[in-house]
Amino acid sequence: MAERKEQLEALSERLAEYVPTVPDELTEHCLAEGGLVTRDKRLVRLVSVAAQRFVALATNDALQVCKRRRLASAKELRERGFDPRDKKLALTMEDLAVALEDYGVNLKTPQYFTDANAEETRTQTGND
Repeated sequence: MAERKEQLEALSERLAEYVPTVPDELTEHCLAEGGLVTRDKRLVRLVSVAAQRFVALATNDALQVCKRRRLASAKELRERGFDPRDKKLALTMEDLAVALEDYGVNLKTPQYFTDANAEETRTQTGND
């Protein structure tokens, strides 16, 4: 029991010093929207660190999905709108959706949000 208490105190000290990527204000706002209002900065920081970890894991998984997609044949890549000669990785919403499925997040894009629509919008507005 004493060892756990020491570990908890050490974690609490590290959280007080650590500045997570997700700002405390954003975490406090999200917690308040979810019904949890707290003034305990340690709890807010812990949730911020957990959110940062989730985003890092999901992004890494999406990168792996993107790399697997690049292994497709040149014909399949062209059909999906990618240049097979381009060696740069491009993270797409489909990659992110596949990665987030493993975490129980069901990401669906609206029907009007397609690459074809984005291209049409760019040509109509003259933005290239």
